[in-house]
Amino acid sequence: MTTKVLCPIDGTPHSLLALKVAADIAVKFGAELAICVVNVAYGGRRGALIYHWTDADAQKILDEAETTVKAQGVTSAHTAVVLHREASAGIVGYADEKGIDHIVMGSGDKRGFSRLMLGSVAADVCARAHCTVTVAR
Repeated sequence: MTTKVLCPIDGTPHSLLALKVAADIAVKFGAELAICVVNVAYGGRRGALIYHWTDADAQKILDEAETTVKAQGVTSAHTAVVLHREASAGIVGYADEKGIDHIVMGSGDKRGFSRLMLGSVAADVCARAHCTVTVAR
């Protein structure tokens, strides 16, 4: 049974689609909805860590997501910024920590050579996650 749904987002159209699917699932099952942004860290070996987004940019993404899910009937959503060096590990770690039993996420439009070179966060989460993962496309 689905009781806690996690939707990792990044502000892109494919993550917005996943957010809407996650909200529908949460409403249907009366489940808690958690929304996270993984702010990926770069550098740090000999210099400062540099994050993909500023704190304000990450919070803006979460605020917009919260507005979106409330319009779909979600009464409350938990939001978080997860700091990690790798997006998929940050998502799976957060899901483990919070006892999530269903992850809903989007997938970009990578094909061919770019898919081989860049990988896929969604595919990696599917391989690592301890729970059900829905990839909304």
